[in-house]
Amino acid sequence: MSTTEPTTTRWERRPDTPEGWLERARDVAALLAVDAVERDRAGATPHAEVRLLKESGLVRLLGPVEHGGGGQRWDTAYRVIREVAKGDGSIGQLLGYHYLWAWAVRLVGTDAQIDAVEQLYTENDLFFGGAVNPRDSDVVITDEGDEIVYTGRKSFSTGSKVSDLTVLEGVLDGTDDHIFAIVPSDQEAIVYGDDWDNLGQRLTESGSVEIRGVRVPWESAAGYVDKRFQPLVYNTLNTPTIQLVFTNFYLGIAQGALDAATAYTREKTRPWPYGGDDKDSATEEFYVLDTYGDLQAKLWAAEALVDRAGQRIDGLLHAERDSVTAAQRGQAAVLIAAAKERIVQTGLEIATRIYEVTGARATANSAGLDIFWRNLRTHTLHDPIAYKRVEVGRYALLGEIPEPTWYT
Repeated sequence: MSTTEPTTTRWERRPDTPEGWLERARDVAALLAVDAVERDRAGATPHAEVRLLKESGLVRLLGPVEHGGGGQRWDTAYRVIREVAKGDGSIGQLLGYHYLWAWAVRLVGTDAQIDAVEQLYTENDLFFGGAVNPRDSDVVITDEGDEIVYTGRKSFSTGSKVSDLTVLEGVLDGTDDHIFAIVPSDQEAIVYGDDWDNLGQRLTESGSVEIRGVRVPWESAAGYVDKRFQPLVYNTLNTPTIQLVFTNFYLGIAQGALDAATAYTREKTRPWPYGGDDKDSATEEFYVLDTYGDLQAKLWAAEALVDRAGQRIDGLLHAERDSVTAAQRGQAAVLIAAAKERIVQTGLEIATRIYEVTGARATANSAGLDIFWRNLRTHTLHDPIAYKRVEVGRYALLGEIPEPTWYT
């Protein structure tokens, strides 16, 4: 990352419109894109990158205006995630997860908890991580009177060492009750494994974490009053909300791939001299124009569907919590499933086929075009995309909407 102007000076004034925030996100993405490949190769903990997100104000985007936040809606947050991911897919993921976990208290907390947490993170510019991998069921919570104690392990904890606050999840011993709590990340009882060594999304700090007796007052157990939870349909919006987070940073990565490829073709790709209809420039080659036209059309179509899904769930996330119905939630979830399926297929196709129109020299490590496929291929395996197609198929064929699960 490089800039000729200190970010604290560049970003003294915070935007107050959605377009202003999107422009801020584009500025951040441009800085990240300068050395995204080099930072990816190095794999260092992204402290500087998260500091950039804080200095730009993007961390506070969803925070209440009265506490110094942006006061923006989720529709804007999704677009911001997408813009940042164009410059660096890993940092787009970190920001998206931060938005989800910052909203988690609103999803499941009490009114008092919502006020306290939103004031805390917004005023202090705190960054969220989460240890909530649903496939790990070995975090056990014990009830010790006025406190609950979390103990166990999670395979993934995105944000880990760059987070200020961590969302914990576990099951109360002897029950089926899941309890979420927000705790400080920097404490002896949270031990990060530093074992994130994956093909892509290398800067997301998504390694394992050991929870060694994290103590939380019962009054901080999200949504619990007198040790009892009162469920709402609104609580179940967490999964479709984060599935659309995924969808948007996939879209951003795909857009970044197409932008990088077209720039490479314009600047470096040589025309093929043995085709019988020789051109002076690769940009005049029929197959090059045909391929880019095909990929751009598919990307625009995916973007339109993603935006439609964003508008749908935005209306629910900003509604009165007790007004959201199961039918509304299901309609949003199936649309998000369709949008995710489309950008996964389109994004992977783009990240693969760009080599057909950039040429053999574009496979050089110095070109860095591999980062897009690696990032997409890594995270799009989060949960099987076939199940998203099945959800859409059940809706199309049988009129059934998805039931809430940890992945739907």
